[in-house]
Amino acid sequence: MAKIQFDKKIGLASETIKKDLNSRNQLTFLIGRALEKDDTFFTLGIDSVQGASSYFLNDIIDERLIYNGIDIDFSYELHTRDSLYYLKSPISFEKMEKTTLYPIELEGYLPDLLGKRLILELKFKDLNNYLLSKLNSLTLPSLLFIIGIIIAVLWVLRTYYWQRNLITVTNNFINNLTHELKTPVFSMGLATKILENNATEEQKPLVNILRLQVRRLTDHIDKVLELGRLEANKKMFYLERVDFRPYLQKLCEEFQALISIENVSFSYELQPGTYTIMAEVFHLENTINNLLDNAKKYSNDPQIRLEAKKSKKYLVISVADNGIGIDEKDKHRIFQKYYRVQNGDLHKTKGYGLGLSYVKNVVEKLKGKVHIESIKNQGTTVFLSIPLSNER
Repeated sequence: MAKIQFDKKIGLASETIKKDLNSRNQLTFLIGRALEKDDTFFTLGIDSVQGASSYFLNDIIDERLIYNGIDIDFSYELHTRDSLYYLKSPISFEKMEKTTLYPIELEGYLPDLLGKRLILELKFKDLNNYLLSKLNSLTLPSLLFIIGIIIAVLWVLRTYYWQRNLITVTNNFINNLTHELKTPVFSMGLATKILENNATEEQKPLVNILRLQVRRLTDHIDKVLELGRLEANKKMFYLERVDFRPYLQKLCEEFQALISIENVSFSYELQPGTYTIMAEVFHLENTINNLLDNAKKYSNDPQIRLEAKKSKKYLVISVADNGIGIDEKDKHRIFQKYYRVQNGDLHKTKGYGLGLSYVKNVVEKLKGKVHIESIKNQGTTVFLSIPLSNER
């Protein structure tokens, strides 16, 4: 790039020099007499005429080069192709020195006077060193900048691999922990069934509560395990064409039975017809259960409404509540893993920040979309849009 800039400056200086030497003036007249070795018009000898011409031309070239930003030592030769006419610079370089040549073919008065093509050949010594010296002001900042980039890249890579290892260790720990929890939970569930068979009428409500809590704990463990499996291995997700309406109907009935002993209002409306989609039923059921569970947890006096209908090419399932709502600043973050909206230290809103992350993960694998509409302290509605499958 420095060489290209230098060549451009030489080009500008060459054009100016050609204009200076194009017409007849005192300088070109003197140079013409020196080239023809004609001292008729001077009281000086021809050697003095040639010496004066050489210095005057050198000064003109030097002035034009400096004006165009070139301050390097130079030499020149003014000659015809056959070298019959010749004028040499007062400064000359040794023959062994490496030089760079820039020839300028003159036009106008001087070539016409001689009747021959006239070449002004500029010579520059150690051009590469000159160009490097001009770049010295940029060399150190450039090196520092490159070193900074290398350090930043290494830091990013180190952070990436550290976080990846941390995530791997965390997932392994969670998987091992949840697997260990499954054994006591299974024992508790078995004990609950035994108690349920032998419970008196007074004990049955307590046993039902115990059974519901065991089931909730089981669901939480399964949620963590399934989310880890989905993130670790996409092949764990197998799609099949199903009519999801019967599954959704059963899910709503089970949720209605589950909340029958709680102060929760739940209603649902399923549009008649088939809901043929490509889905993994187990995960999609867990997804909707997550939304219903959230609607119940984040409402003081829960009123939950589930609706399902076919709209264009999508099955749209919505879950609406009258809960605490979500701030605008939190809407784009609630699907992040482990993120939870800050709502105070209420026991009923405790969780892991995994539910909505799981919901988004599952819906995206079904090539669907999740959309949330929420007003603070008025309620939230979550829409799942899942592509309908060709029923043929």
